[in-house]
Amino acid sequence: MSSLCSVAVLLSCLVLLFLAKESLSHPLCNDLTAPLTLKQPLSFCQFNGSVCCNSHEDLKLQKQFKAVNVSGSCSSHLKSLLCSKCDPFAAELFRAELESRQVPVLCNSTVSSHKSTQSLADIDFCTRFWSECQNLSVTNTPFASQSGDGGNSTIYEIWKSRNDFCKTFGGSSDESSVCFNGQAVSFNISKATSPSPSGICLEKLANGSFLNMEPHPDGSNRVFLSDQAGMIYLATVPSQGSREVLTIDETNLFLDLTEEVHFDAELGLLGIAFHPDFLRNGRFFVSFNCDRVKWPECSGKCACNSDVDCDPSKLDSDDGATPCQYHSVISEFFTNGTYVKPVEVRRILTMGLPFASHHGGQILFGPKDGYLYFMMGDGGSKGDPHNFAQNKRSLLGKIMRLDVNNVPDAKAMSQFQLWGNYTIPKDNPFTQDKNMLPEIWAMGVRNPWRCSFDSERPSYFICADVGEDKYEEVDMITKGGNYGWHYYEGPLPFNLSTSSKTSKNSTKITNPIFPVMWYKHSDVNQKEGSASITGGYFYRSSTDPCLYGTYLFADLYAGVIWGGAETPLGSGNFTSSRIPLRCTSDSPISCSSDTDSSSSSSSSPPLGFIFSFGQDNNKDIYLLASSGLYRIVRPSRCNFHCSLENGTSLVPSRQPDRSPPSPSSSQRLHNSVSTLVINFLSWFFLLFVIQRK
Repeated sequence: MSSLCSVAVLLSCLVLLFLAKESLSHPLCNDLTAPLTLKQPLSFCQFNGSVCCNSHEDLKLQKQFKAVNVSGSCSSHLKSLLCSKCDPFAAELFRAELESRQVPVLCNSTVSSHKSTQSLADIDFCTRFWSECQNLSVTNTPFASQSGDGGNSTIYEIWKSRNDFCKTFGGSSDESSVCFNGQAVSFNISKATSPSPSGICLEKLANGSFLNMEPHPDGSNRVFLSDQAGMIYLATVPSQGSREVLTIDETNLFLDLTEEVHFDAELGLLGIAFHPDFLRNGRFFVSFNCDRVKWPECSGKCACNSDVDCDPSKLDSDDGATPCQYHSVISEFFTNGTYVKPVEVRRILTMGLPFASHHGGQILFGPKDGYLYFMMGDGGSKGDPHNFAQNKRSLLGKIMRLDVNNVPDAKAMSQFQLWGNYTIPKDNPFTQDKNMLPEIWAMGVRNPWRCSFDSERPSYFICADVGEDKYEEVDMITKGGNYGWHYYEGPLPFNLSTSSKTSKNSTKITNPIFPVMWYKHSDVNQKEGSASITGGYFYRSSTDPCLYGTYLFADLYAGVIWGGAETPLGSGNFTSSRIPLRCTSDSPISCSSDTDSSSSSSSSPPLGFIFSFGQDNNKDIYLLASSGLYRIVRPSRCNFHCSLENGTSLVPSRQPDRSPPSPSSSQRLHNSVSTLVINFLSWFFLLFVIQRK
């Protein structure tokens, strides 16, 4: 009987593994759902593999096409345009992250002539559609919603000229995302990429422990540094190759919040962000934790409340603190000059925390939309026992998107039950869903620790999410995405039995978005639960051209760095590998361990804990570690070879920003699942033999 139970459990695991594998390469459709894999192909709209339409929707499109009664060359154009709703990359064609639209973004021929490869916008489909369909009546077409006269006129009568028409409906992949060229979207873009880095060379610029680093908005060589205790410094970064140290004016703090900040373990000053228009308005924002017992102004609604079926009086104390004694706060400050002491203007958000861990805390302004993104963990405790990350009425385990440029009125405060002084962006994914909090941009994360937008492709929004039992993961964050916690950890189902208790209201989820990269805890330490991921940046500096385009991330404890490469570009398929680290022998501050030979030209630096990454205005990348602040420098300074460093070859050309087609598509995951299945089968065979004995 026990053998049969073992077989049943194992088969269940294998089924889950293959179900996970089958849902890996699903980009989002225009309604924020995953594409369907149909048993029979659609009869009207022809697509291979996954589609965003079922047979009923396909039939409706066919009837709509027949009702238009169009002929000639325009007929094929209209059919392809109608069927674009079924394209597995419909969310990209209709740019679902912006305002909802009925017509996909039509490609204009606006690609710069110096591009080394052709873009998805190389066909001027918008002009072609105008030329061949300008006499088309917009009745029963997607254009009717924007005609302004009920759809009784032709395209020409409404928009008058190609320029006006393409200004309304046209676009280019150079501008933001994918555009429609009359064909199914394809991301098979070939482009020469940088050679793989042989190693990362570091120099140590400062002692001390910092948690945040933000470049000065004025574009200078100055940066803002903050520590976990609550102090923010202004520092001057020396130029590459100068052999000088970073200069911090410790006697003239930019801002001291140590009286307000509660500093302990996972608590403290966790994020700083400067308004996109900081040079004119002097606005910047700080995310920190406070203790309402020590600071009366630290007071807000508890994240454990009746809306989420949680009673704080029934929670156990955590680390000596009562439930919601600690809060997460975002405050806005104003300064009219670099050295003028900032003053708090308003409290943007205040939220009581049920436990003393897992509350993220980073804040970022979106480079494309100017909204403030706030990363929040599941609130703590083993296994997210209350399932906050999946609870639609909870902000825990979520990534939020807030409008801090508009103060909410009483009606908005009442309608949305806001947690502070912000408004809801109209294009947030759940503004029309009464069961979801409208602040939510994405959900199902455990403890996102350091997220970043790619400076070259801002639609690439990457977050590292800290795991619990076995896996650390890197996620591609998309509008409305669900990243699976607590039902999934990394690429596999999470063993909920390891949690002390599970919410009675837990509901299984469908189509979770799986990570694009991950690593096992055993990869860095044989002790389970001994790892903690630290997210970084896509490397965009010219200092090390062999790192260009590589996403860098690290582990808090292990002192190692991974580099993630996307192949091909725009595919969403990442592979990652460890990159060797050395510290240059001519570092301004010695960063060699005591055991290193003094004759060595470079050595592995004793980093301690890698808390965070930083980036300056030159896009150079920094490691913020417990042992100090380090900068990535030219590879040759550590005797690493990079064929592009000699200057005869240039860094790969700038790529158009097209949203990643799939936050979870990864051939590496497919291979890993296959390997895991084999390992499970081997394990089962061994277990079976033992039981038979």
